[in-house]
Amino acid sequence: MLDAEVAIVGGGAAGLSLAHRLARPAPGERRVSAVLVDAPPGPLRPPSRTWCFWEKGPGPYDAALTAAWRRLRVHTPAGRPAADDIAPLTYKMLRSDDFERLVARDLARQADVRRLEATVETVDGISGGAEIHARTRQGHPVTVRARWVFDSRPLGSLPAARTTLLQHFHGWFVRTGRPVFDPGTVDLMDFRVPQPPRGLAFGYVLPTGRHEALVEYTEFSGAVLSRQAYEAALRRYAEDVLHLGDFEVVSAETGVIPMTDARFARRTAPSVFRIGAAGGATRPSTGYTFSAVQRQTRAVVDALRAGRRPMPPPAHSARSRAMDAVLLRALDSGRVDGAAFFARLFTRVPMERLLRFLDGGTHLYEDVSLGFRTPVLPMLRSAAELSWLPRRPFPEPSPRPPRAT
Repeated sequence: MLDAEVAIVGGGAAGLSLAHRLARPAPGERRVSAVLVDAPPGPLRPPSRTWCFWEKGPGPYDAALTAAWRRLRVHTPAGRPAADDIAPLTYKMLRSDDFERLVARDLARQADVRRLEATVETVDGISGGAEIHARTRQGHPVTVRARWVFDSRPLGSLPAARTTLLQHFHGWFVRTGRPVFDPGTVDLMDFRVPQPPRGLAFGYVLPTGRHEALVEYTEFSGAVLSRQAYEAALRRYAEDVLHLGDFEVVSAETGVIPMTDARFARRTAPSVFRIGAAGGATRPSTGYTFSAVQRQTRAVVDALRAGRRPMPPPAHSARSRAMDAVLLRALDSGRVDGAAFFARLFTRVPMERLLRFLDGGTHLYEDVSLGFRTPVLPMLRSAAELSWLPRRPFPEPSPRPPRAT
């Protein structure tokens, strides 16, 4: 039996971020005891992945960053590039393995947060708190009792929603034989790729040197592709659009991020809360999650140190969620050409303001101004339609065959 004020379930971005914040109290702040319960190596641990986010000035994870940029570029479907400096923001790339090493190093230097490698079987509410029942890698049962539990594990199924799209992608970390990349500029959205009938597709390039980059093919659509289709689309993008020439694939990553207007429950028992993507931290219109996780975990730690009930706040404002619901419906219905929609925004709105909007940091008048740069009538029709659309469970996505080219 382990006892602590806080138990954290899951060692992904949200669980590690919360543990890291609890392990680093400022002088004079109330200390909080915690246990981080992370699955042993195996299928329950998420694969290595890359998180990207933007923030103003230095951040707590800068020492673990793979790269950072101040200049973003978008290519329209017609091939016209639009680039902009995003100062005072910086676009940052953080690989999960580097993040985990940074957190592990800092946890090893303190005594407030203990780490337990075990597979969680149940999380049960009890009088005055909750109990976690788990098994170690050797199969031994272990129980953790805590006043508050924060569960960051992925949900088994998505909540019912009016619209759910999937952001699914496949990327290669490549090394080229000649210097083809601009290490000072990210290609955030490159629409010079074939587009699906509904949703959108784009390329994404994160250069880490003149010869090295993460090159990805991404879709927003209702179904994932087969592995062969991802490989074909990515090779076409690398060879026919980027003209990389001879290159070596050093490693690869694949992912699926739900983009949904579902309502995510942030509390499952009086003392049990969900955080991270399971608690609604993913921005429905873009799939970005990491920045919202930081806001959510910061608020939780502030409440714990102040002795308040640490209910995680909504990761995104009601206004942001409402606007995202309209966009998702417009994309899924086919009323809006996704590639043209995003290309128009990025070429007509300063990128720094657009990034602040995507983080919920813009004022109402800025949101209204941005709205007039979208296809107004299709968006209004989609907004009206939401009032009577039912919320339905999302079926398990199955791979679809490659598109004809």
